[in-house]
Amino acid sequence: MPVVNRIADYAADMAKWRQHLHTIPELEFECYETAAFVAERLREFGVDELHEGIAKTGMVAIINGQGEGPTIGLRADMDALPITEETGVDYASKNPGMMHACGHDGHTTMLLGAARYLAETRNFAGRVALIFQPAEEEGGGAGVMVEEGIMDRFDISQVYGIHNTPGRPEGLFETTPGPLMAAVDTFEIHIQGVGGHGAMPHETKDPVMAACGMAQAIQTIVSRNHYALDDLVVSVTQIHTGTVNNVIPDTAYLNGTVRSFDPVVQKMVKERMAQIVAGQAASYGVEAKLEYQEGYPATINDADKAAFAAEVARDVSGAERVKDNAGREMGAEDFSYMLQARPGAYLFMGQGEGAGLHHPKYNFNDDVAPIGASFFARIVEKAQPLG
Repeated sequence: MPVVNRIADYAADMAKWRQHLHTIPELEFECYETAAFVAERLREFGVDELHEGIAKTGMVAIINGQGEGPTIGLRADMDALPITEETGVDYASKNPGMMHACGHDGHTTMLLGAARYLAETRNFAGRVALIFQPAEEEGGGAGVMVEEGIMDRFDISQVYGIHNTPGRPEGLFETTPGPLMAAVDTFEIHIQGVGGHGAMPHETKDPVMAACGMAQAIQTIVSRNHYALDDLVVSVTQIHTGTVNNVIPDTAYLNGTVRSFDPVVQKMVKERMAQIVAGQAASYGVEAKLEYQEGYPATINDADKAAFAAEVARDVSGAERVKDNAGREMGAEDFSYMLQARPGAYLFMGQGEGAGLHHPKYNFNDDVAPIGASFFARIVEKAQPLG
């Protein structure tokens, strides 16, 4: 693949960085050791500015190009997942119950590789802001960094990010203009009934039946309250109640997720769910409380920036390995907050066969790191060319 030759020279170093990061996974905003390693590398590369402690353990590094120009942002996430690793590699996680099961160690490495190249060559105008972010999996670290003012503070005009994709050919880039990934909301329903003997249900107010009724009725939001050709997922994922076979319990609990792209649809789901919970509670004679939490918003690519990113990806991987209208998916990503603040694009990059994301046997493929780093480097040079 036509990766940048100088970045190809870093391949062995990048593999060492990534495998070290793999040994020290950290969760949410607690990426202290990861951030220290990243900061040490950036100082070695000679970045012009390093601003640490953003969103607790995040940072922004600035590299100045040659001459005046805007600032382009490149983002990598650094956090891991609360999963016990089963890869069997000799650089497996040293932190019990934590692992890099989503490839953020690889994302961080790709941006470090681009940083080294850009600091060495500076073949661009303006500046590049390298954004190393904690808490993508939980906590919305991208949103916190935006709230703490990175876009205005560093005068970032556009922003880009990449996520690896197992099961897709190495170096295959996929993106789409407009909505790419869904908004994600979470709901919890707490039901309070009156328990009793299983042989005398007439003396109870049964929360089990109420929970079943609510779970079924909630599914009608998609099938009966929503236009069938618009994307929407409402999934009940947990029901907890009861202890033994001859006792009707006092309480029940339901939990689930909602995935959507349109704020109008999101609002409809929230309102309709509240109506269903209240109506079903009255029907079964129980009390019920709905807790509905809006999570990450939809990840929406700027159409022009997505087309530009696809053009750069073709330069790196070849036209046959770029799909620029790949469609959208119902997963979620907190890069959405950055795209709300500035135009930009998010892309998926294939990393070959292997266990899927969030699986205990997942491992990032070091062979694709130079491809991702080359994309980051080229997008800066093409967006802000000299002369």
